[in-house]
Amino acid sequence: MDNQYLEVFIEESKDHLQSINDHLLELEKKPDDLVIVGEIFRSAHTLKGMSATMGYEDLANLTHKMENVLDAVRHEQLSVGSDMLDIVFDSVDDLEAMVVDIASGGKGTRNVETVVSKLHALETGEAVADTASPIATAVPDDREELQLDEFELTVLQQSEESDQSNLRVTVKLREDCLLKAARVYMVFEVFEQIGEVIKSVPNVEQLENEEFEHQFTVLLVTGDSAKDVQAKVMKVSEIEHVEVSEFSVQSYLTEGSEQKDISRDKEDDVKDAANQPTPSSSSEPSKQQVGNKTIRVNIDRLDVLMNLFEELVIDRGRLEQISDELQHAELQETVERMSRVSGDLQSIILNMRMVPVEHVFNRFPRMVRQLSRDLNKSINLTIEGAETELDRTVIDEIGDPLVHLIRNAIDHGIEEPDVRVQHGKPEEGSLNLKAYHSGNHVFIEISDDGAGINRTKVAEKAVANDVVTNSQAANMSDKQIYELIMASGFSTADHISDVSGRGVGLDVVKSTIESLGGHIGIDSEWGHGSVFSIQLPLTLSIISVMLVEVQAEKYAIPLSSIIETAIIKEDEIMYAHNKEVIDFRGKVVPLVFLEEVFEVPRTREKDAYYSLVMVRKGDKMAGLVVDSFIGQQEVVLKTLGHYLSDAFAISGATILGDGEVALILDSNALIK
Repeated sequence: MDNQYLEVFIEESKDHLQSINDHLLELEKKPDDLVIVGEIFRSAHTLKGMSATMGYEDLANLTHKMENVLDAVRHEQLSVGSDMLDIVFDSVDDLEAMVVDIASGGKGTRNVETVVSKLHALETGEAVADTASPIATAVPDDREELQLDEFELTVLQQSEESDQSNLRVTVKLREDCLLKAARVYMVFEVFEQIGEVIKSVPNVEQLENEEFEHQFTVLLVTGDSAKDVQAKVMKVSEIEHVEVSEFSVQSYLTEGSEQKDISRDKEDDVKDAANQPTPSSSSEPSKQQVGNKTIRVNIDRLDVLMNLFEELVIDRGRLEQISDELQHAELQETVERMSRVSGDLQSIILNMRMVPVEHVFNRFPRMVRQLSRDLNKSINLTIEGAETELDRTVIDEIGDPLVHLIRNAIDHGIEEPDVRVQHGKPEEGSLNLKAYHSGNHVFIEISDDGAGINRTKVAEKAVANDVVTNSQAANMSDKQIYELIMASGFSTADHISDVSGRGVGLDVVKSTIESLGGHIGIDSEWGHGSVFSIQLPLTLSIISVMLVEVQAEKYAIPLSSIIETAIIKEDEIMYAHNKEVIDFRGKVVPLVFLEEVFEVPRTREKDAYYSLVMVRKGDKMAGLVVDSFIGQQEVVLKTLGHYLSDAFAISGATILGDGEVALILDSNALIK
C-alpha cells in the first residue's frame, strides 16, 4: 500500500477518533443535544468510509455498528445514558487500538465480539447481555479477522447441510507462555482429533514462527459441541481462555453485502463533496487561503532537517572563531550576516517542530471521567493553555508523568464526596491543568482543591523510611518536606492502589522530568489542595550554555540553571560540616570543585582567585568552581550513546567551532 495514503489515513483517523472522544464527553453533559450527536455521527461515518476504502474491514465494520447506534440516537429512537456511553467509549477504545496496530505495520484486526454484541443490543433495544462467559451466546460478527475464498465457503456450506458444526474458536495463551509455537502445535493436535481446521488467523506458518501476540482464531468443522471443544482445548497447559461460537455462512455473506454498502456510502460522500458549491473568495477568503497553505509533513523529515541544521550550527561556530582570529573585515561582515540568517532559520525550524500540548491534554478528560466513576468521586476537570507549544521530543516524553500526577491527584488528593461535604466543600472536586510560556520555558501546573499534603504524616513516613532524621525533618521548610514524597519508593497511601501506581512513588515522575532538563516543584495547603508545577525547556536540541575551562578541559553549563557568575578570593571560603562553603548574599552555599569531581589532570597551578558559576535546583544552590569563563554560546546537544548513558553529572556533549568536544554538565546531579 502507498505509504503516502497510509500516513494520511492514520493521521485523519486519529483526528476523527479524538473528535468523537471530545464530543462524547460533551454529550454526557448535554444528553439531549442532537447537534453534538450529529457531529459524532459525521466523524464516525467519515472514518467508516475511509477504512472501507483502504481495505480495513474490521475497522469499517465496528464503526458501522457504532454508527447505527448513533443514528438511533439521532432519530430519537434511543436515549443517551451512562451505560450507553460506556459501550460507545469501549468501541472507540477498540477503534483506537486498531488504528495503532495499523500505524505499527499491522492489519488492524482485533477481537471485538463483545462490544459488537453490546452495540447490537443497544441498536435493537435489547438488554445488554453479560458477555463474560467464555462461550459466546450472541452471534458474533463472523467476518472478524477472516477472509474466506470460494472453496472454503463451499466446505463450510456442505458441513452445515450435514451433521457437522462450523465453530469459530479463539484461543488465548497466557502472557508468560515461553514456547508459543509448541502450545499452538498441541492445540492443533486436539483440533485434528475432533475435526478439520478450515481457516487459521494468523496462518499456520505465522503461528509456527510465533509471529503473533498471544491469541489466534480458527474455523473448525467438527461433530463435537462447543462446550466439548472448549473443554478439550483447555486441557492444554498455558492456555488462558478459549472462546467458542457458532459460525454462520449466511451471516458472513450478509456482512459482505453490508461491506459493499459501506463502500457505496463512501462513494456517495465523495460525490456529495464534489457537488458542494465552492466558497467564493469574497465570502470566506481566510478559510480558502488556509486550506491552500497547510500541508502535512512527516516528523522524520523534520528530524533530518534538524540534524542538518545542527551541523550548520557547528560550522557557524567554527567560522566565527576563524573570523575572530584573522580579523578580516569582509569575512567578519559575511560571518555576521550568516549568523543572523542562520538564527532566523533556527527559529523557523524550531517553530516547525513545536506541537501544542493539546496533543497530550486531549487524553485526560476521558481518563478523568473513567477514574471518577471507578473511585465514586465527582470531579470537574478544567484545562487552560492547551495551545501552548512544546518541542515534539518533549511532548513525547511528558505524557506519562502527567498521567501519573493526575491519577495521583484524583486518588490521593481529592476526597470522597461525603468527606468533602463534612469539610464544607462542594461534592464535586476541582482539578485544573494549566500550561503557559515564561521566558525560554513552558510551565505545566496540576492543581486540585483536595485534602492537600499532610506535613506531619510525610515527615513521620520519611523518618520511618530513613530518608531523613528527626532533627533534619524538624528544621525543614514545608516545601522541602513536600519534596520528600518524590523520594524513591515513598508513598503515604494507607493501602496500595491500582489507580495511582501500585505503591510506585513520584520518583519516576521526577527523574523523567529532570532527564528533560526540567524541574518539578510542589506547593500545598493542608485541607485546601495541592499544586504540582513542572518547568520544561522549549527544546532539547539546541541550547544556550556558558562555556568554562577546568585545567585543559572545556565544559558547557546550560544557562537555564545558572543564576550568575562570580569571582572570589581564597580567603572567602569557609568550612561547614567539613565542606567548603561561601556566604552568598546571606545564604550558605556549598562549593563543588569540578576538577575533583571529574578527576581532571592538573596542567597548571591554581590561582589565588576562584571563578564560580552559581547554579540553582529548586530552592537549593551550589557554586561550581572552574578555572576560567570562555563565554556564552548556542550549542547542539548530542547524546553520549547507550554505553555512556550512566556517566555521572554529564547530560551530553557538543562539538565546538574548533572541532573540540565539550561535555555538557547536568547541574541538577551536582547539587545534593
